[in-house]
Amino acid sequence: MPSRARTFADKANLAINAQTGTTYTLVLSDADEIVTLNNGSAITLTVPTNASVAYEVGTVINLIQLGAGQVTVAGASGVTVNSERGLKIKGQYGVAACIKVATDTWVLAGNTAT
Repeated sequence: MPSRARTFADKANLAINAQTGTTYTLVLSDADEIVTLNNGSAITLTVPTNASVAYEVGTVINLIQLGAGQVTVAGASGVTVNSERGLKIKGQYGVAACIKVATDTWVLAGNTAT
């Protein structure tokens, strides 16, 4: 019997990791959860290398910009983050998701801007 794909419906609640600084590097416990970013100044969120944090391909990390400080998503050295519009969350209360599509390749999807 083939394995069933995991979905967010399989979880009663997603955990929230509330961040208030101007920099944050994702950690393993952020996988398939929510990271909120809340600061009045610009925030840089870094996606670590697979060698540092071995997320499974298909991992989704949800991001919410709660504060006025715009969130920029950056890959650590050797990590590629692609996005249709840009690597910044568009503004306060904007929502985006980082999706791991290959070993050190991610896609940022959602309410993004250049």
